[in-house]
Amino acid sequence: MKNQKETIRRMVGYLNNEEKDGGFWLPNIQRPFVWKEEQTERLFDSILREYPISTLLVWKTKSSIKRRKFIQNYKKKQKLSDFYVLEDSKIKMLVLDGQQRLQSLFIGLKGSYEGKELYLDILSGDLTQPDDIRYQFKFMEKEKVKFPWIKFKDIVFSNGEYDEISERLIDKSGTDLTKEQQRRVRRNVSKIIRIFTSDETLIYQELDSVDNEEAYTEDDVVEIFIRANSGGTVLGKSDLLFSLLSASWSESDEKMEELLEDLNNTGYKFNRDFVLKACLSLLDKGAAYNVSKFRDETTREAISNKWDDIANAIKDVKDFLYGKTFLRSDKALTSYLGLIPVIYFRYHFKNQWNSIKKLDEYILRTLLTGAFSGSPDTVIDRCIDAIKKSRDFNVGDLFDTIRRSGRNLQIDEETILELAYGSKNIHLIFNLWYKDFSYHPAFVNNQPQVDHIFPQSALKTIKNIDPNSGRKVLAYRAEDRDQIANCMLLTQQENGSGGKSATLPEEWFEGKSDNYLKMHLIPRDKNLWKLENYPEFLEERKKLILNNFKDLIY
Repeated sequence: MKNQKETIRRMVGYLNNEEKDGGFWLPNIQRPFVWKEEQTERLFDSILREYPISTLLVWKTKSSIKRRKFIQNYKKKQKLSDFYVLEDSKIKMLVLDGQQRLQSLFIGLKGSYEGKELYLDILSGDLTQPDDIRYQFKFMEKEKVKFPWIKFKDIVFSNGEYDEISERLIDKSGTDLTKEQQRRVRRNVSKIIRIFTSDETLIYQELDSVDNEEAYTEDDVVEIFIRANSGGTVLGKSDLLFSLLSASWSESDEKMEELLEDLNNTGYKFNRDFVLKACLSLLDKGAAYNVSKFRDETTREAISNKWDDIANAIKDVKDFLYGKTFLRSDKALTSYLGLIPVIYFRYHFKNQWNSIKKLDEYILRTLLTGAFSGSPDTVIDRCIDAIKKSRDFNVGDLFDTIRRSGRNLQIDEETILELAYGSKNIHLIFNLWYKDFSYHPAFVNNQPQVDHIFPQSALKTIKNIDPNSGRKVLAYRAEDRDQIANCMLLTQQENGSGGKSATLPEEWFEGKSDNYLKMHLIPRDKNLWKLENYPEFLEERKKLILNNFKDLIY
């Protein structure tokens, strides 16, 4: 391993460019670029302040490793597969550690972020605290830019002398700059030219498998990649395990991307972590993550060879959720892991899949009680063992298995009445309650909204006298205002501009049809709609809610 140095300007020119040792690229074991605009802007501030930005790790190789380009014009909805490069046996440099930094530099100096280019306030640079911003960088739209904001790449890639660049900026400022401001422009331009084009600011460690093929095998490089990334927050454990799978299965990234797109196109949020855990469970390797499982060549081969069957099993269960239950949104699907035993049964006993009884009850009860929350690997494994032994998806037996694992499956009155505004499970209940609402409309701003029946602003006006202090205090605290008995689901149109807003119930419900009141489980006694009768309203509505869910309670 040897250390190399390079200027930022030259390094950015090597990305996606074969000029330097075949060019610098990203291996597909790297996860997507995840930095936000602010993180990239802060990186440029750090560099201009001459803060160290850590050493990069690069692999020089001839191996036919699947790789992709760095993204020049970044957009959040881009597919990684759009940047894949054909495999070859030519010399190339693959970045193992430092993707986020290099990708940020490439976007800022060569491209754009969501159509916006990087600008610098050329008059910034006042001394600040170490954790504050000193040099003001910002991604901006061209038509909104005016002095002192200067397109940063124009300075870095200018071939003029720093004094020529400075005078040109001063002349084009369109304003009479003070002598101090002119000095600031000259100092900043001089510093930019030095740090980005003259000083060898970037340091990278090179793993050379070209001149010394025995030094670093592909297995060595994967291990180095894992160790380089596992010490920080760059990758999660599923990313590290997926890197092992990607090393031996070149299509893994593309296949995973396609599956997640299919699973999430109706509003769910399945992720790579879930899919990998499902793979292990379906192959009888146990749900727990373990690096040794993915180092095992037979496991990796089994996942790649059986991928289509695994993916179809997961998609079938997703289709059941969307088509046969009312859990059609990530908001309602509070946990995904309880689906793994269901997917296991679909994968191993496909012919019996359509004959499962009470599957909706299994899903609803485990979700409401959080049976697979926390660390559920043992529960998942025990459920799978029960399925293997009985060769059936017997919901009663599985409930017994879950209880023996120390998990509670009881839904009582408190389970429902303790749900509150802002809690995720309230959407699960509302999906069951409001079966005709679309929880995933085409336009996200049209999603149904949880609303307070008695507006918070009105309830906060009611105060009592504290007998101890003699001061006025709120009669209804947050937990009194936010409870499910004071919540209803409204469409965006009902709750938007000109809608219910802070309207009191005695006005909002006046003239509403019986079907409307029935749908929202509203007591018919209009006296209960008055603000002064809020406690009585809550008691009557609780009765209606519990009666609505009586089949779930025991």
